[in-house]
Amino acid sequence: MKRTLQYLAERLGCRLVGDGSAVVSGVASLQSAGRESLVFVEDAKHLDSATASPAAAVIAGEFALGRASAKPLLISPQPRLSFARAARLFNDSSAQSRGTHPSAIVPVSVRAGENVAIGPRAVLGENVKVGDGTIIGAGCVIGDAVKIGANCRLDASVTIYSGTTLGHRVVVQAGAVLGSEGFGYVRDGQTGRYEQFPQVGCLVIEDDVEIGANSTIDRGALDETRIRRGTKIDNLVHVGHNVQIGEDVVIAAQTGLSGSVVVEDNVIIGGQVGIADHVRIEDGAILGAQSGIPSKKVIRGKGVVFWGTPARPIREYLKELAYLSRAAKKG
Repeated sequence: MKRTLQYLAERLGCRLVGDGSAVVSGVASLQSAGRESLVFVEDAKHLDSATASPAAAVIAGEFALGRASAKPLLISPQPRLSFARAARLFNDSSAQSRGTHPSAIVPVSVRAGENVAIGPRAVLGENVKVGDGTIIGAGCVIGDAVKIGANCRLDASVTIYSGTTLGHRVVVQAGAVLGSEGFGYVRDGQTGRYEQFPQVGCLVIEDDVEIGANSTIDRGALDETRIRRGTKIDNLVHVGHNVQIGEDVVIAAQTGLSGSVVVEDNVIIGGQVGIADHVRIEDGAILGAQSGIPSKKVIRGKGVVFWGTPARPIREYLKELAYLSRAAKKG
């Protein structure tokens, strides 16, 4: 899908320097750029390399103003962000073919909006609602009465259980499972055997959430699990029942959140973090990779990095490591 620089400048809110009729067909790195590629630089030291590349145009910061350039420039206060937005324009899913594949199973009770795509071998349950412009990939299984908003994208083999609601512009990558039963059991004190506690709640995923491949999110036990607007979840993440995740949270791969965890807005969670039940992570805290949080602990400190098991502020953690290192040398 080719775009003129004038079109990109208007859509991205960039200042155009040079020929607006120049055509770009995609984004690329400096190393892989072709004659119709768009590249970006975030500092002045790389500008010469960018303008010397085969690329058709460069997104750059205001440091590029007034400098001679053999290529058209798109001037942005945040070049990396503008580059990411340009990439989405080139990969606009609205250009994909729409309609229902003949092998898909779609009951007459399904209510689908306009410009919806349902891929091969997808199976939709009774009374499913699908918003305008949503894409349901090959092999997806959607349970009864699931609600999916507008302009969502479900990649291949996504499974969504009954009782799940997706907002608008939600992206779910291949193999993810949403709304499954939580891991909650009651032990019989007489026999020692475990019996499942009711897992009859729901899952609500708000607008602009993205969920990575093979991630799993359980529904609530009696109430709801909720993922709030703008949160981004990496591949292979598990979210347990009754978890509440705030807005604009980022969770990296292989992290596990146990039942009834609360994660407030703007939290960043690194890879392979383990969070036990009933933990609260307060606004803006940062959990380093492989951190461990014991049950019922509260992590508090906006912008503070926590590390280790049990997780504590990184300065404290590093002091402990230095002490242990000195002690080992003395021994």
